[in-house]
Amino acid sequence: MDTKVLREQILLMSSLFKWTFFAVMAGAVVGTAAAGFLVALDMAIGYVSSFSAWRYLLIFPALLFSLYFIRTFAPEAAGHGTEKVIDAIHRRAGMIDLKVVPVKLIATIVTIAAGGSAGKEGPCAQIGAGLMCGLSKIFRLDESDRKKLVICGISAGFSAVFGTPITGAVFGVEVLFVGQMFYDVLLPSFISGIVSCFVASHLGAGHLPAFAVNVPALAPGLIGWSLFAGIFFGIISVFHIECLHTVDKKFKSLNIPDWQKPLLGGATLLLISLFFGARYLGLGMDTIDRAIRGNDVPIMAFALKSFAMAVTLSCGGSGGVLTPTLFVGAAAGSLFGNIFGLDQSVTSALGIAGVLAGSTNTPIASTILAMELFGAPIAPFAGLVCAVSYVVAGHRSLYPSQVMLRPKARTFVRRNVDGKVKIIGRFEGVSYGRIIHFYMEKIYSRIIKRK
Repeated sequence: MDTKVLREQILLMSSLFKWTFFAVMAGAVVGTAAAGFLVALDMAIGYVSSFSAWRYLLIFPALLFSLYFIRTFAPEAAGHGTEKVIDAIHRRAGMIDLKVVPVKLIATIVTIAAGGSAGKEGPCAQIGAGLMCGLSKIFRLDESDRKKLVICGISAGFSAVFGTPITGAVFGVEVLFVGQMFYDVLLPSFISGIVSCFVASHLGAGHLPAFAVNVPALAPGLIGWSLFAGIFFGIISVFHIECLHTVDKKFKSLNIPDWQKPLLGGATLLLISLFFGARYLGLGMDTIDRAIRGNDVPIMAFALKSFAMAVTLSCGGSGGVLTPTLFVGAAAGSLFGNIFGLDQSVTSALGIAGVLAGSTNTPIASTILAMELFGAPIAPFAGLVCAVSYVVAGHRSLYPSQVMLRPKARTFVRRNVDGKVKIIGRFEGVSYGRIIHFYMEKIYSRIIKRK
């Protein structure tokens, strides 16, 4: 064997052993921390639920506490956790202050337990990323390896919450960029996700409701329905994204003292619960479970949950956006099935995957999520729905810090005479200043010409 080839093989194997070690460590550490957070959250929700109906008034002090607790001890923990982690990877070389971990954990538990409409996956991702950033300092890793380890932390955090290790691993990699995945981090993400899910499950962490839906055999007519459903869920995704960003802008533009914003947000959530029911407060897992079992949910449930989430996170509450997004998808899927006389259990399952794909630009992870939660037979339908929803949602995202490496349609790009790339069309909520694919393509074409 050639010496150069042998040297390369040795380097590859050493890298494999190195990242297997770090990935297992990441999964164990993050799985333990995430399990502690999830168990504490369940205990807090159970404790508050034992109170009388007046417990919903706790939303006012809870939102106030979350706002000022975060602002005092870790301002970078504000907002939904996944967005902050993506921003840290792209703009701060993966550096995350370790104090974010306890601050985010406490603020999120208080927010959700009191009735705030937010998710639990964002804090787990931020906890995982923060712990792995601290671990990278202990081992004195360089910037590239630190980012890689932080991504492992994100995947481990998602896997612990979802209870779906493959989805968590792929989501942690896919959510960073629009249009491209970096496969060098996929193996350690898989390992950390599997270990984290195993550890969290054995420590008593609750997961998403899994239910094997009765999926019909693949047929041309059902393919057509899947494409139509993808368009529908793509439109719902656009509404969901715009609702979050619009409400956030409105709260920021209010000319009132900051302490009044949580009171206004709390009053809004209280009115929603009084007029439409308490299902829109908190995590909403019961409604998700109800929808995927084929039971009816209110027609406007998806819109009310989206609005409640936007208000909670915009007025000072802490939490994630994915659990509410799954609620929105399940409710929208139930509505779709009800309107067209289809199996609501199947359409709700497809809605979860479709709205997640459109809202976060993660069609691959969303398809895998549907398979892990609802069984392998749903794969072809989920794949179609997620792909169509991803395109229909356009260049928008719940995560504004996502970096676009490849636009969803070449019609959004026009080359000038000097070879530079000009963006045409409106890109909502996605960083599009780094569309480097086209510059790389130009350089590559020049190399080919020289040859």
